[in-house]
Amino acid sequence: MSLETEISELWTQYADDEVDAASATTDHLDTLDAFLDALESGEVRAAEKRDEWEANEWVKRAILLNFGLRETHPRTYGDVTYHDVLPLRETSDLGERGTRNTPDGTVIRRGAFIGEDAILMSPAFVNVGAFVGNGTLIDSCDTVGSCAQIGDNVKLGANTLIGGVLEPVESAPVVIEDGVSLGAGCRVTSGFVVGEDSIVGENTLLTPRIPVYDLVEEEVIYGELPPERRAFTRYVDSALGDHDLFEGGAYKPAVVALDVESDTLDATRREEALRE
Repeated sequence: MSLETEISELWTQYADDEVDAASATTDHLDTLDAFLDALESGEVRAAEKRDEWEANEWVKRAILLNFGLRETHPRTYGDVTYHDVLPLRETSDLGERGTRNTPDGTVIRRGAFIGEDAILMSPAFVNVGAFVGNGTLIDSCDTVGSCAQIGDNVKLGANTLIGGVLEPVESAPVVIEDGVSLGAGCRVTSGFVVGEDSIVGENTLLTPRIPVYDLVEEEVIYGELPPERRAFTRYVDSALGDHDLFEGGAYKPAVVALDVESDTLDATRREEALRE
């Protein structure tokens, strides 16, 4: 029986209230442990790119089962006692694969994949189901949310938040493709996809609710930044601008995207594109 089949059968029992944390058997927990091992080895992933990025629903269900079928236990991290259903990830394999994780606050939760030659600077947090590719830098104070998919040779600037999408299970999580560089303080949330080899300016918010003005293809898009773009935050006129409460006009955030090779941006072209 495949791991996917075992998880699917266990999910059915859980959904039908036939099993819970109090009644979970050793066999159930062994299945969940085998699943977490498969996540950590990269054998399974929460999302994969086919024609486009798609969630692997059974993987996300298995993560939810780890929360629903495990008891909370006191655990230790250094001198700190914490309480969780999952322990932290064992990191003894990282050094032999050329990956560095600095001490004093670098937290990797059980069920996270960490690639070769990666760097995780403290304090940083990588949650269950996350995938961090080869040669990627997770800088100080970065958070990589549950099921987030981070490609190879990605650079996350300090204090960057990569949101997680665990529920609903059919929703694809945040994806940062290969070769992307995110400036310090960026926020990427709600299943947004950052295309490969893009460069994103510091403090940029990327979420499906904020429009991306792509000046390369001359279109406004939502939920993704195409590959090989240089992007940064800009503010545009809001429909609320005529409301009496907003004397002098109101503005809403937007993202401007250029060809990644562009060193400068013509101000007139930018303003015309934002106001069309």
